[in-house]
Amino acid sequence: MLQIRNILLGLLYINCAAAIQVQITPPQGQISVGDSKFFLCEVVGDAKDIDWYTPSGEKILPNNPNIHVNRNDETSSALIIYHADVDDAGIYMCVARNGDKEAQATVQVKIFQKITFKNVPSPQEFNEGDDADIVCDVIGSPPPFILWKHKGAIIKAEKDVRFRHMENGHLQIRGIKKADEGTYICEARVMQTGELSFKMIEVVINVLPTIRARQSEVNATADISSPALLACDADGFPEPIITWTYNNVVLQSGDKYSLNEDGSELLIRDVVKVDEGDYTCIARNKAGEKSLEVSLNVFVQAKITYLSNQTASEFDDEVTLTCEASGDPTPSISWSFENRMFTEGEQSHDRNIVVRSHARVSSLLLKNVQFTYAGQYLCTASNSIGQDNQHVYLEVRYAPKILGSVTTYTWEGNPANISCVVEAHPGASVTWFRDGLQLPTTNTTNMKIYNTPSVSYLEVSPESQSDFGSYNCTANNVMGTEYKEFLLIQAEVPSSPEIQQVEPFSSSAVVEFDEPDSFGGVPLIKYRLVWRKQWHQDWTTMEYSATEDMTRITIAGLKPETTYEIKMSAINGKGEGESSPTSTFKTKPVREPSAPKLEAMIQNQGNSLKVNWIKQDDGGSPIKHYLVRYKAKHVSDWKPEIRVPHGSEYVVLSGLDWNTEYEVRVVAENQQGKSEPGVIAFRTATEPTTMPGASGGGSGLSTGAIVGILMVVFFLLLVGVDVTCFFLNKCGLLMCIAVNFCGKAGPGTKGKDIEEGKAAFTKDESKEPIVEVRTEEDQTKTQEGVGAPEPNETTPLTEPDGKTKEDVNMKEDVKTEANNATAEVKTVPNEAPQINGNESKA
Repeated sequence: MLQIRNILLGLLYINCAAAIQVQITPPQGQISVGDSKFFLCEVVGDAKDIDWYTPSGEKILPNNPNIHVNRNDETSSALIIYHADVDDAGIYMCVARNGDKEAQATVQVKIFQKITFKNVPSPQEFNEGDDADIVCDVIGSPPPFILWKHKGAIIKAEKDVRFRHMENGHLQIRGIKKADEGTYICEARVMQTGELSFKMIEVVINVLPTIRARQSEVNATADISSPALLACDADGFPEPIITWTYNNVVLQSGDKYSLNEDGSELLIRDVVKVDEGDYTCIARNKAGEKSLEVSLNVFVQAKITYLSNQTASEFDDEVTLTCEASGDPTPSISWSFENRMFTEGEQSHDRNIVVRSHARVSSLLLKNVQFTYAGQYLCTASNSIGQDNQHVYLEVRYAPKILGSVTTYTWEGNPANISCVVEAHPGASVTWFRDGLQLPTTNTTNMKIYNTPSVSYLEVSPESQSDFGSYNCTANNVMGTEYKEFLLIQAEVPSSPEIQQVEPFSSSAVVEFDEPDSFGGVPLIKYRLVWRKQWHQDWTTMEYSATEDMTRITIAGLKPETTYEIKMSAINGKGEGESSPTSTFKTKPVREPSAPKLEAMIQNQGNSLKVNWIKQDDGGSPIKHYLVRYKAKHVSDWKPEIRVPHGSEYVVLSGLDWNTEYEVRVVAENQQGKSEPGVIAFRTATEPTTMPGASGGGSGLSTGAIVGILMVVFFLLLVGVDVTCFFLNKCGLLMCIAVNFCGKAGPGTKGKDIEEGKAAFTKDESKEPIVEVRTEEDQTKTQEGVGAPEPNETTPLTEPDGKTKEDVNMKEDVKTEANNATAEVKTVPNEAPQINGNESKA
C-alpha cells in the first residue's frame, strides 16, 4: 500500500512539474492495406526534441522508407505511414523532451486488409474416388469467414459426412464422385466490416477408364490372305486414348496393322501363324489406365507337305506310301484307292493292307504286292479349317495277264475279231499262233492283226470249216510270259421265241413272249411277227428291233371283232430262226378309246405348262378330238373345256397363278364315246423377284424409258401402216373414221366370214390362260413291214397301214374341228417328225 502511494505521488509530482503537453491528431487511425496516412504530434510548451516510436518501442529514424517522421516546426512532428501493411498496425508513441522535461501521447493504428483470393485455381481436377481438397486460399484483416456453395445451396458438413470444412478454408470431399462435378463457390465474408467476395471454381472429376473386348478370343485362318479384326471399347473421362501392344511393342498403322480413328479396332492383315498370341488393349486418360488382353487364335488349313510316288514288283513283300501334313488343329490323314477308303489299322481280312498314323504322318503299308495295287492313291489331310488332297502313284511291275472271253462266234464269210486283252507293266508284246505257226502266215489272206496298247485283235474271215478252232495269244515283257487259247466257233441261227399270250384290244394287240432259248452265239438283231385274219391267205409282216429283256410287242392296224393268227421268229447276224407255233386271238368290239398317258413340263416362264399326251388304243374308231380341262386344286370350278383336234400332240397352258398346284385332265373321244381321263398334277414355280441391275460405270436408260421409246416407235409404225392401208386398200382406222363420221362409202363388204374370223381370233379379255395346241398332219404309212410300238405308258399305238374311208372322214373332222377350235385355242403347225414303222408319236 505504501508503495502504491509513493508511485502516485511521484507521478503527480512529475505531472505538475512538467510544463510540456503532447496531443496526437487524429487520436486513432484506421488504414487499409496499401493506403497511406499521417498523424500530427503537437506539443504545448517548449520542446527541444519530438520523437516517434514504433509499437515495438523502437525509435523511428528519418531514413525509414515506409514510415517517415517529419518535424514541421518547434511544436509539432508528423508521422507518415506509406502503403500500409498489416505489420504496420499497433500503438505508436510521440515523446516531447526539453531538458529533463518530457511528455508523451499514443495513437493506435489499425490496419484493415480487403478480402484477397491468393490461390484459387480453376478448374481443379480430381480422380473419381479420391479424397478431394478444393483449394481456396483467402487473406483479409480481420480474417474472413469462408462459406462454400454448390448447385446454389450452401454445403453443410453436418448433413453430409463426405464434406469437411478445413481450417485453412479448403473444402474436402471424401470419395468424390462423378456426380460431385460442377461449379463450386468459395465465398469470403468479414463480419466486422460486412465485406463479401467470392470465386467460382470448376471442379472436374476424371473417371478411370473401363475397358471391354468385343470378343475375348478371335479366330483366324492363316495363309489365305485373310485379315483378323481385334476390337475393344473403353469408357471414361476424359475420353480414353486406346493403344495396342503385342509382345510389349506398341503397334502402329502400317503395312501389317491398321488402326481406326479412335484406336478401338486393330486390323491385322494377311494373318500368318506367327501372328497368334495375346494382344493388349490399353485405355489411358488423366485418371489412369486400364488394359485388357484379346487372344488371337490362328488356325492353319491342313496342307500335305510330303508325298512321293513308289515303285514295286508284283509279289514283293511290301511297299509303303507315306503322307505328311501340317495344319492347326493337327490334321487327320486318310487314304483312298478307287472307291475304297482306308482308315487307321488293318484294312483287310488277310492283313495285307495296314494304315499307321502318328502325329502328322500317315503310312499306307501294302503287303504281298499284287498287280491290282497299282494306280493312283489319294491322300486326304483334313482339319476343322479345311482339307488338302493329293495323289500319289504306285507303280507295280508285273508279268502279262490275259483277260477276256475265250469264245467268239461267227459264220463263214462274216469277219470276226478275237480279242486278246493284255494287262502288263511294262507293256507287253503280243504274238498270235495257230497250230504252232505264228500268224499271219504267208499262206493266209483272211487274217489280220490290229494292236492297241492293251488289246490285240485277230480278225478272221472264215472261208471254210477249217478256219474255226483254237488260236493262241502269247504276251511277253521283261517280267515274264503268258499265253491263252481262244476258240472261234461256228454260229447258228437263234431258236424260236415262245408266245405266252396275246392281249387283244379293238384295233391292236399286245404279244407277250419268251426270248429264244439259244441266240446262236451272236446277239439278236430283231424279231419278225406275221399275222393274218383267220382262214385268209395273205400274211402281214412287221419287224421290230430287238432290245435287252424284250418280252412285249404291240401290233396295230387290226379290225375290231376279228379273229387273227400270229406267229413270230428271231433273227441274228447269221439269219432267221424257226417260227414259233401259231397262236390265235380275237380283237374286241369297237369301244371308247383308252385314256391318254400324260407328261407335263414347266416352261421357262415358270407359270406356264406344256402337257404332252401319248395316244393309246383308239378303241377301233379314230380319235375325233381331245378334251382338256384344268383347274387350281384349291378351287372347285374348272376352267372352260378346251377341244383340241385329234392330231394334236400337246397343249401349253400359260398365264397360270404362281406357286399354285394345278390338276389337268385330258379325255380322248371317238364315235363310241369318251375315254377315262388321263390325269396329271403339277405346281407352278414361285414368282421370281425382280432384281435391280448392277450399276455400271456410266448412266443408262431405265427400263421404263426403254419401254416408252418402244411404245412410241410401235405407235408411229401403226400410224404409218394405217395411212398406207387407207390410200392403197381403202381400209384401216382412217377409213373407218371416214365412213362413220364423214359419210364416205366403205370399200364394200368382203364377206361375213372375214368378220367372223376376226371375231374368232379377237383377244379374250376374260384373263383366262393362253392355250397353245400342237397339231399334226394325218400320217400315212407307206413302208411295208414296219410295225407300231406297244401301248404302254410311254409309247403310243401306231396307226394301222393303209387308208380307209374312216381316215378320210377323220381328216374332214380334223379340218372342221380346227376351224371350230380357233375361237378357243391357238393352233400352230406341227413340227414333230413323221413316224413310220416302230417309231412313236410323242
